[in-house]
Amino acid sequence: MTKQNKVYKFRIHPTTVQALIIRKTFGCVRFVYNKMLANRTAIFDLYKDDRESLKKQKMPTPAKYKAEFEWLKEVDSLALANAQMNLESAYKNFFAGNSDFPTFKSKKDRKSYTTNEVNSNIALLDNHIKLPKLKLVKINQHRQVPVGHNIKSCTIPMTPTGKYYVSILTEYEKQIVQPKLEKVVGLDFAMAELYVDSEGKKANYPRFYRQMMDRLAKAQRVLSRRIKGSERWKKATSFCCEITAKSS
Repeated sequence: MTKQNKVYKFRIHPTTVQALIIRKTFGCVRFVYNKMLANRTAIFDLYKDDRESLKKQKMPTPAKYKAEFEWLKEVDSLALANAQMNLESAYKNFFAGNSDFPTFKSKKDRKSYTTNEVNSNIALLDNHIKLPKLKLVKINQHRQVPVGHNIKSCTIPMTPTGKYYVSILTEYEKQIVQPKLEKVVGLDFAMAELYVDSEGKKANYPRFYRQMMDRLAKAQRVLSRRIKGSERWKKATSFCCEITAKSS
């Protein structure tokens, strides 16, 4: 058995109050990300000549900012925690040389946030989805999530036209069936036949090019007698191209 992931995406229809909370969460996630990035940028400027010391500097957590900015408590704390994880991942890619230094998020960037399933805080219930801070949100569930697919996280994006969706990341166990080895055949390259197997059988090679060689040679001789650019030359060229295409 091996664990596999699969994502299911559905349209959701939040109420006016729920939509306000979602948009507020977008802003809070962006705010926390940028605050942590600004803090890390200042540290980067301080330790830019000492990358090892820079790596050891710890990033402040979203909880630190909640004491100063009370309104951060109004949104999903897991969404803020994921903002921190995304920034940490960006730093790891930077230190590994796989990307540039992280940049600040703008209001014009894609609006979305991700929350995690903890103690059944996310669940699909009768044309609704239960989400942290939002409670039950109406959902267009056009297909069922199979039994055994456990919800791991949800990402809630908003399109530029104001539509809301939810992408549900699930995890399930899949049994990998190893194919039974019934027969082993060795292949040897053959110039004329492409290959010959260990039982002496040759490839059933169609030989399209060989079959068309005489026709192509004749068509090229006709083309060589035509005046370049004339209508007859164009027709002969087209015919040569047609033969070449059939032989490939």
